[in-house]
Amino acid sequence: QLHLVESGGGLVQPGGSLRLSCAVSGFTLSAYTIGWFRQAPGKEREGVACISFGGHTMYADSVKGRFTVSDENGKRTVYLQMNNLRPEDTAIYYCAAASGSTGSLTAGDYGRWGQGIQVTVSG
Repeated sequence: QLHLVESGGGLVQPGGSLRLSCAVSGFTLSAYTIGWFRQAPGKEREGVACISFGGHTMYADSVKGRFTVSDENGKRTVYLQMNNLRPEDTAIYYCAAASGSTGSLTAGDYGRWGQGIQVTVSG
């Protein structure tokens, strides 16, 4: 059964950087997409970035040029490098998996989720 575990969150000052990791295990499909989402208090969960089979990536407009999604070991580990962080990036960040190779930033397209990890930008 698919299992996803996020790590790397924490507290950072505005303008700083963090790298989130998502360890993926138990997946047997040949093609899938890993997405990063975030949810701030009182707000809906929003798609941040995703990487699909073949390395195709998508980004939300709010993070383009600041965040980079990448993978290694055939997407067994997926990273979200976050640079020039802003207070409005504060949220719980989740990684999630969707079958298929078409990228998506829509939460409803993802069937498996990690437990989430807190990112706080303050200073």
